[in-house]
Amino acid sequence: MSLISSRGLCMSYGARRGVIDVDLRVNEGQIFGFLGPNGAGKSTTIRLLMGFLRAKSGEATILGNDCWHKSHVIKRDVGYVPGDLRLYPWLTARRAFRIVSQVHGRDLSPAGEQLTGRFRLEPDLPVRKMSRGNRQKVGLVLSMIHHPKLLVLDEPTSGLDPLMQEELAECLREYSRAGHTVFFSSHTLSEVENLCDQVAIVRDGYIVANEQISRMKDRAPRVITVDFEESVDPGQIEWPDFLTLKRTHRQTCILEMQGSSIEFVRWSATQPIADLNIGPPSLEALFRGYYENTAAAKGIEDQRSSEMSEDEN
Repeated sequence: MSLISSRGLCMSYGARRGVIDVDLRVNEGQIFGFLGPNGAGKSTTIRLLMGFLRAKSGEATILGNDCWHKSHVIKRDVGYVPGDLRLYPWLTARRAFRIVSQVHGRDLSPAGEQLTGRFRLEPDLPVRKMSRGNRQKVGLVLSMIHHPKLLVLDEPTSGLDPLMQEELAECLREYSRAGHTVFFSSHTLSEVENLCDQVAIVRDGYIVANEQISRMKDRAPRVITVDFEESVDPGQIEWPDFLTLKRTHRQTCILEMQGSSIEFVRWSATQPIADLNIGPPSLEALFRGYYENTAAAKGIEDQRSSEMSEDEN
């Protein structure tokens, strides 16, 4: 079952681009990563899904409900942490538990107290006296306190120390194992790689990739570091087709290779190599490739549009 579904979702801010033709499908029980740099369109997409913005075109549903017209229904079963979390200065975690309990019509304080202990929060400390990381923890606890069917988290690790980041990751894995769904935006590849089942990569408002992490790893190149003997000029080396030279510094060459390392081992045995290191499949290299290729394609498209305009004139 798809808890989140969007098709052709578009939003702009005047002349400034938001998102264009966003198609997403997030299934029940998934931890779905939404990856891209700041300004790529992640928060805009999330605001559209949460019903805080109305799309210029396209459609989106959560739990079968239209994200704009049924936003009030959706929010009952969704936990949400925005990327720019704001809390009342007088608010404490314990006061917040009472407010959220009234909203949902049941006592959620026991669940809140449990999460407070897990995230090492002082339940009676007002927000105005909290660090940024502790304010973020309050937002996370409030998003999970009612055990929602869907968690929508916009860069939720912002301000968290590494130990709390890992605690949050384990908490989200537990939610997923219990059948809940997590939509997790981030600009950090390692977070998405370690946590998510599937990832959509966004650039300049477009989805440039959307697939399972395991399949991405199957296609990801290996990064190889080769140190040649002092008597060798690396610039004279004839590289086989399965290797791509990325950069050279003195006797050291950094390469990328697709597929198995067997062919490389056979080739390297015939070369004057002093030392080498073959890394695991690199999602970082694959991720960088998406952005480089998309940027190049966009440049060609812009150039063609410019040429067409000149021809028309």
